[in-house]
Amino acid sequence: MKTAFWAVLWLCTFGMMYWQFALLFEEYFSYPVSLNINLNSDKLVFPAVTVCTLNPYRYTEIKEDLEELDRITEQTLFDLYKYNSSYTRQAGGRRRSTRDLRGALPHPLQRLRTPPPPNPARSARSASSSVRDNNPQVDRKDWKIGFQLCNQNKSDCFYQTYSSGVDAVREWYRFHYINILSRLPDTSPALEEEALGSFIFTCRFNQAPCNQANYSQFHHPMYGNCYTFNNKNNSNLWMSSMPGVNNGLSLTLRTEQNDFIPLLSTVTGARVMVHGQDEPAFMDDGGFNVRPGVETSISMRKEALDSLGGNYGDCTENGSDVPVKNLYPSKYTQQVCIHSCFQENMIKKCGCAYIFYPKPKGVEFCDYLKQSSWGYCYYKLQAAFSLDSLGCFSKCRKPCSVTNYKLSAGYSRWPSVKSQDWIFEMLSLQNNYTINNKRNGVAKLNIFFKELNYKTNSESPSVTMVSLLSNLGSQWSLWFGSSVLSVVEMAELIFDLLVITLIMLLHRFRSRYWSPGRGARGAREVASTPASSFPSRFCPHPTSPPPSLPQQGTTPPLALTAPPPAYATLGPSASPLDSAVPGSSACAPAM
Repeated sequence: MKTAFWAVLWLCTFGMMYWQFALLFEEYFSYPVSLNINLNSDKLVFPAVTVCTLNPYRYTEIKEDLEELDRITEQTLFDLYKYNSSYTRQAGGRRRSTRDLRGALPHPLQRLRTPPPPNPARSARSASSSVRDNNPQVDRKDWKIGFQLCNQNKSDCFYQTYSSGVDAVREWYRFHYINILSRLPDTSPALEEEALGSFIFTCRFNQAPCNQANYSQFHHPMYGNCYTFNNKNNSNLWMSSMPGVNNGLSLTLRTEQNDFIPLLSTVTGARVMVHGQDEPAFMDDGGFNVRPGVETSISMRKEALDSLGGNYGDCTENGSDVPVKNLYPSKYTQQVCIHSCFQENMIKKCGCAYIFYPKPKGVEFCDYLKQSSWGYCYYKLQAAFSLDSLGCFSKCRKPCSVTNYKLSAGYSRWPSVKSQDWIFEMLSLQNNYTINNKRNGVAKLNIFFKELNYKTNSESPSVTMVSLLSNLGSQWSLWFGSSVLSVVEMAELIFDLLVITLIMLLHRFRSRYWSPGRGARGAREVASTPASSFPSRFCPHPTSPPPSLPQQGTTPPLALTAPPPAYATLGPSASPLDSAVPGSSACAPAM
C-alpha cells in the first residue's frame, strides 16, 4: 500500500509540474508585451511647421483656361439656380449661349430629370456602413444635381451627385480645375511664386527674427503657396530650451483674398500643420485653419511611442518590408504608405497619376483630354479605397517608432480695439498693407511647447528567456523540492538504471539462445565429447576409488557423473570412440 501510495503521489506531482510547464511555454510563445511609461525632461527639437495661403492662385500658363471655366460655371449657376454673378451681369449680351458654353467642357453639371441610377460603389459603401448618416434630410430635387461619368466604351455610366448644390458645384469645378492644372509642364519654374514677405509679415523664433534659410517652399494644388519652417533641409534645427509663448514660433500672416479663385477657395485665412522634420505635410489630413483678425496660440506636448516588431507586434522599422513603394522623398509613415498605395492603384487601373500625390517617372497626371474616362475610374477607385478593397490599410503597417505632438489651441481678438490703429499703420508702412477691411486681412499665429516634459511609451517583452527559465525552475522546486544538482543526479540515476536494464536484457538473450542446455541433454553432449577436447582443469572421475590396481590387459569400466554445464570455452565435440583409445586421455590417473 505504501509503495502504491507514493507511486500515485509521484505521478500526480509529475503531471501537475508538466501542466504548469505547458502554461509557461504557451505564455512565452504568445509574445506578450509590457508598456513602460517614462517622463523625460530635456531640451526639445522644435517640430516643422507648414503654413499655406489657402489661395491656389492663377498661373499665367492656364489663366485663359481658368477664365473660360469660370464663365461656364457662372452660366451653369444661372441655368440651374437663376443666380446672376457679377461677371454674368457685366457680360450681358456678350454671354454665349448655354449650349456653346457648356458644350466646351465634358461632363457638364446638370439637373437630372429623373432620379439617377444608384452608384454600385456608393450603394456598397452605404450598405456596409454601420453609422447613420448625420446629414439633414433635404428635398429630393437637391439630390438631382451632378455630372455623369462613363467608362472608355460608354458601356457603364453613373452620376456623381451631392446632397448640396454648393458641394456639387465645388466638386464639379474642382474636377475640371485638376484637369486644367495637369497640363502645366513639369519644367515650369515655380509658376509666379509669391515672395515670403507678401504672405508672412513677421517671423520670430525665440525672440530672434527668421531668415530665408529657416524655411522652404512648395505649392499645393488646393492650398496654394506653402512654407515649411525648420524642416530637415535646415542646417541648424531650432531647439526649445524654455516653454511658453515667448519661446516658440510667432508669425503675422496676411490673409486677404488677393486674386482668389472664388469657386475653388471658399474659406479665408491660412492653413497650418505641425509635423516632424522628415515627414511630408499632409495638409488635408492633419492641418487646421487660422481665422483672420484673431491671434491663435497653439501649445504643444510631445509624445513618443516605441513599439516592438517581429513576433511581438505588427509594425515596421523603416518600411522596407512593406509591399508598397514610397513615392515621397521622406521617411516611411503610415500616411505616406497609404497615399503611395492609392497612387499605385490609380496608375495601374486608370493609366495616369492623381495630381495631389507624387508620381513616378514616366507617368503623366490625369487629364480628360488624354484619358477620357479617368474620372469614372477615379471615383470608382475612391469608393473601393474607402472600403479597403484595395488592401492599402492592411498592407501599410504602422511604424515602430512614432512621434506625435498633442496640440491645444487658444483664440483671442487681434489686434485689440485700442491698439489696432497703430498696428495697422506700422504694417502699412513696413509691408505695404493697404486694404479696406484691415481686420479681415491679417492674423497672428503662435506655436510653442506647453512644457518641456515629454512622455515616452515603450514596449518591452513581458516574458523573456531568463524569466521563462526562472519560472520553470520555480515549478520544479515546488513539486519536487530539488535544485539543478538534484536534477543532474536524478538524470544520472535514470541513465544508470537504463544501462543496467539493457545489460541484463542482453545477457538473458545471450544465455537463452547461445548456451547449450542443462540436465540430460547436457550429459549426452558431454558423453559424446572426447577427453582431449576437455580443458585441462576438467577430468571425469569415478564415483568411488578402485579397490585394487587393475590387472594387466584389462580395462576398468569408468562410471561418469553428470558433467557441469558446457560453456563456450569448451572445444568442439568428438566421436565417443576417441575417448576409449588408451593413452589418448588428457587426464592422468591418480596415483
